[in-house]
Amino acid sequence: MKKFLFVIYTIFSPTIAFANQPKEWQLGFQEAASQSMRNIVNFHNNLLLPIIIAISVFVLFLMVYTCIRFRASKNPNPSKRTHNFAVEVLWTLIPCLILIVMAVPSFKILYEQDTIPKAEVTIKAVGYQWYWGYEYPDENIIFESYMIKDEDLKENQPRLLTVDNEVVVPVNKVVKVMITANDVLHAWALPSFGVKRDAVPGRINETWFKAEKVGTYYGQCSELCGIQHAFMPIAVRVVSEEEYVEWLSEAKIKFAKEKILENEYKKIARK
Repeated sequence: MKKFLFVIYTIFSPTIAFANQPKEWQLGFQEAASQSMRNIVNFHNNLLLPIIIAISVFVLFLMVYTCIRFRASKNPNPSKRTHNFAVEVLWTLIPCLILIVMAVPSFKILYEQDTIPKAEVTIKAVGYQWYWGYEYPDENIIFESYMIKDEDLKENQPRLLTVDNEVVVPVNKVVKVMITANDVLHAWALPSFGVKRDAVPGRINETWFKAEKVGTYYGQCSELCGIQHAFMPIAVRVVSEEEYVEWLSEAKIKFAKEKILENEYKKIARK
C-alpha cells in the first residue's frame, strides 16, 4: 500500500527531490537544475497535465453516459439522425482553442531554448559507437568519456551512468554545446538541464544550458545507435568557478590536444 501511494504521489509531484539521476519508481521529471528545465516542468505540470486530465475525465464521462443513456433496452428504435451542426462546430472550435492555449507558451519555451546567449564556456561533443568525445576549443583540451563497467564501479557510483572522464563546467555560466557524430546518429541529452540535441554525422547542432546548482548530472545517448546504445552515458560535473579554474589548469596538461592527437597518430602508425 505504501509503495502504491508513493507511485501515485510521484505522478502528481514530478519535481520532488529526484536530483541529478533517475531513481527507482520515479515516474516524474528529474529535479530541474536550470531555468530552461524549470520552464518545461512548469509547462507540463501547470498546463498540459490539467488539460490532459480534464479531457480524459470528460471523454470517460461521455462514454459512460452514452452507454447508459442510449442502451438498447431504453432505445428499441435507434435514432436516424446523421449530423448536428452545433455539436460539429463545438468539437471543431474547442480543440482548436485548446491547441492555441498549448501552443503559445510552448513556442516561447522553444524560442528560449534555440536562442543561445553569449557563451562563457564552449564545448564540442562528438558521438562515437559507443562513447562520447569532448573538446574545449577555447582551452585546447580534448578527451574521451567511456562508461565504467560494473566490476570497476566504486561505492555510490551509479551503474550505467558513471564515466571515466566527466565534462566539467562552472556553475551559473552559459555553456554552449556543439554536438555532432563521427559514425551514426546519436543524441546528447541531459534531463536536469532540459537539453536534448541529435548528433548527426557531418553536421553540427548547437544547444546551451546554465547550471544553477553544483553537483554531478547524468544523461544518456537518446538515439538508438547500435548494440551498445545503452552504454553511452553522459556525466557533467558542475563546480564553483574556483574549482573550474583549478580543473582547467590540470586538464590542459592531462588532456592537451596536441598530446592526445600525437598519441592517436602513433597508434595509427603502429597499425
